[in-house]
Amino acid sequence: MFVLNVFHALTAPVCPVQAFVVVSIVFPLSETFVDPIALYECVTSMSCIVTQTSTGLIVGSLLFLVAAGLTLIFGVLGVINFAHGSLYMLGAYIALSAYRITDSYLLSAVIAGAGVGLFSLIFERFFMRRVYQAEVLLQLLVCYALILIMDDAVKIIWGAEFQSMGMPAAFQAPPLFIFDGIVPVFYVFMICAAAVIALVMWYVLTRTRIGKVVRAAAHNPTMTSVLGLNTTWIYAGVFAFGGALAGLAGALAAPVRSMSPGMGFSILIESFIVTVIGGMGSVSGALVGALLIGLVRSFGSIGFPLFVEGTMFLAMALILILKPSGLLGKEPRP
Repeated sequence: MFVLNVFHALTAPVCPVQAFVVVSIVFPLSETFVDPIALYECVTSMSCIVTQTSTGLIVGSLLFLVAAGLTLIFGVLGVINFAHGSLYMLGAYIALSAYRITDSYLLSAVIAGAGVGLFSLIFERFFMRRVYQAEVLLQLLVCYALILIMDDAVKIIWGAEFQSMGMPAAFQAPPLFIFDGIVPVFYVFMICAAAVIALVMWYVLTRTRIGKVVRAAAHNPTMTSVLGLNTTWIYAGVFAFGGALAGLAGALAAPVRSMSPGMGFSILIESFIVTVIGGMGSVSGALVGALLIGLVRSFGSIGFPLFVEGTMFLAMALILILKPSGLLGKEPRP
């Protein structure tokens, strides 16, 4: 009925003034849809800039850990792990159980990363390696099957209701005040942890023999095999490491986000956006894209409170128009 009324209102023969009134009534610009005054007041206030920037950085940190594993797997193996969000979810739940047993958040985060890495290795060895050369549709079906299985397994083991870890005791401290902006201690820990992981990944991939082998396998796997390197286990290791990053991201998100079956879907979509913006296969591009999306979400929630999700897709569309390969992606060879 609403659609028909809109159609008749827009197609009825009326004068321009009446048409403007009709459009204004049918498509009202809600005061909460766009709030430039609030956005201006925020960007001119140091306390708001600090608070929103810290919020954007933690969102970007989580997205980077998930997207880095996703883009690393694609860059080396040439496959898109559509089940990557489920690994993030598994990491959060493993961290929750480990924290309840050990009462140590850092230990539970390590257990979550290692556990999800081991699970990813098993998944890659028994399922994904069989569809590396298959069509994307078959790869999607394998990953979607894992998503359904994982969601049901979480309901059976942990229950279907929402769960929360709560803030660990080690981080229950007064927040930091930077230019009158409030920055929780755990936010600082998350940002620092993501920065350390990014630096370690950069060093390993660019300055060590392991990184050279991984890049060689990504560039020319046939020649790498001829040189006596086992590309099968290189692929397995990269897949496991990418899964471990997703599990670690889930562990970092557990204290500040509620957990429920299917929680990995939303961050999977955002991670794909980050990967596309940064450039498929570029880990440094994933970092830049994640920070960009985190800040867009943070400040967009003030200026465009009803269009936060849309701002991410709008940013992606603009970047792809200007640079189709992504910010740091390599241009395809002619």
